[in-house]
Amino acid sequence: MFIGHFAVGFASKRAAGRVSLGWLLLAPLLVDLLWPVFLLLGWERVQIVPGATAMTPLAFEWYPWSHSLVMMILWALVFATIVLGATHDWVATVVVFGAVQSHWALDWVTHRPDMPIWPFGEKYGLGLWNSVAGTVGVELALFAAGVWLYARGTRPRDAIGRWGWRGMIVLLLAIYAGNVAGPPPPSVGAIAGLALLLWLFPVLAWWVDRHREVIEPAGGGGLSTVDATG
Repeated sequence: MFIGHFAVGFASKRAAGRVSLGWLLLAPLLVDLLWPVFLLLGWERVQIVPGATAMTPLAFEWYPWSHSLVMMILWALVFATIVLGATHDWVATVVVFGAVQSHWALDWVTHRPDMPIWPFGEKYGLGLWNSVAGTVGVELALFAAGVWLYARGTRPRDAIGRWGWRGMIVLLLAIYAGNVAGPPPPSVGAIAGLALLLWLFPVLAWWVDRHREVIEPAGGGGLSTVDATG
């Protein structure tokens, strides 16, 4: 899953309105941001196998440190602790913990059985990726819902706030279309390099969100440290 994870970040703004969208996107993307680093270090493995699923040629052989359920719980605890220390906001802390954890659930639905519960355990997956139409339909529905919730809960402060986030949405949809219709990647190194570019999106989201304001904060008290400092 790709833009489905972004949907979680956008939707989270309704529950943790005082926290920057950059942090809220970082949470559901966290393990996909760690994965290319682990791949380059040789800690995890992927192969390019055209036809592995209808949706993607990537065969995830070994990625327990980023994508097992147990490790995601640990990553979620680490990230939530950072957010709690920065914001002193328990609502935001619970939201980002759940957002990190949502990654395993969404990947479990889409992946073939390659999602481990713990690093050396049984692997699971419902295999939605075996249907291009099913995958695209589910992801676009999730993405539309997340974008709608973000748009309903915030308003622009200036032109950047009005058009910048729309530009980000268009960019994400363009990348998604390229992933669906494009050729297989040329090498594992290229996969890791492109995946590292995902780190730019929380930064872009932080910048765009600074130019928008919350209409009805749904998630608790005063301005958080995360939001105030970016």
